[in-house]
Amino acid sequence: MPELQITAVSTKSELEQFITFPWQVYKSNPHWVPPLISERKRFLDPDHNPFFEHAKATFYLARRNGQVVGTIGAFSNQLYNQVHGENAGFFGFYEVLDEPETARALLATAEAWGRQAGHDRLLGPMQYSTNDELGLLIDGFDDPPRILMTYNPPRYRGYLEEAGYLKAMDLLAYSVNVRELHDGMPEKVGRVGQKILKRWNLQLRRLNMKDFNREVDRVKEMYNTSWELNWGFVPMTDHEVNLLAKQLKSIIDPDLALMLEKDGRLVSFAIALPDLNQPLRLAYPRPGTPELLTLAKLLWHWKVRKAPTWVRAWALGIIPEYRGQGLEALLLNELVETAYRKGYQFGEMSWILETNDKVQRTVELMHGKVYKRYRIYQKPL
Repeated sequence: MPELQITAVSTKSELEQFITFPWQVYKSNPHWVPPLISERKRFLDPDHNPFFEHAKATFYLARRNGQVVGTIGAFSNQLYNQVHGENAGFFGFYEVLDEPETARALLATAEAWGRQAGHDRLLGPMQYSTNDELGLLIDGFDDPPRILMTYNPPRYRGYLEEAGYLKAMDLLAYSVNVRELHDGMPEKVGRVGQKILKRWNLQLRRLNMKDFNREVDRVKEMYNTSWELNWGFVPMTDHEVNLLAKQLKSIIDPDLALMLEKDGRLVSFAIALPDLNQPLRLAYPRPGTPELLTLAKLLWHWKVRKAPTWVRAWALGIIPEYRGQGLEALLLNELVETAYRKGYQFGEMSWILETNDKVQRTVELMHGKVYKRYRIYQKPL
């Protein structure tokens, strides 16, 4: 076999190779959802992604005979380490052909980067933190990923575990049949929800798109408060929140973005996203195809054909003093009712930490079933 070479990405053409390599890995896979190339370029660009205001990264290409056969990224997240009092490094963008030697060498390269950066362990895959796409799919390969979720070949798990990586945390994805859940929902669930609203004098409303920037500020403050005790949590900076809000503004359906307020103060929110991956997969972005054409196909499948049949319950937050009062069930039930009225057939509730028993029980009471599992790995350096 020709000699393997692994080098850091240093030019625009190498960055293009890094971004487009996954099309080789998944060329015969019917479930992979290709990203927009322009979006990946911005995501990796320190001048456009505010993640790099508190992080540094190096991206690597593995080649044989000049042909790319694998990629990996290694990075430091200073904010994560400050919050958790740790000294961890991270890896992501791990893609490789069916070559165990290359798979091991890429991981070893990320580990060497982590040691040189002074880290004592490596966590991943993440792109780049719990605020982004993360986790290695280890169960549920026969179905495309929902919006902002990951996908990978089954063999990656073996590569990581054979290289000495151990489980740090599993993330669960639950599925529900919207019609079955709606039709089978006992009337008392709605009554209990109304009692909760009355007991706490809460007001339930939808996202106000006409006051979007102010709504984002409310959610930002509450998100960093309500998630701060979660495993792996990294608070989002103002710039990160603003960029995410800008990206999601055209995707969010305000009917599926719920706000619970107490005397004008936001105490809980729940946001479900239409599964944009369904029309994106039909449009199928690819190298060499003009992106304007891809975007036109995407919009046609999304807005005209109404391709999304799935909706993903993407974010749910409750400030500490209102936890344990049934707000999760109230909000999820309202999302189900709304999704049913809007014609969605299926719902994914993800991701949920394997240690979050309270939310798991709520979802299981709603007949949710674990249908995919993602894993974050770690390895001491």
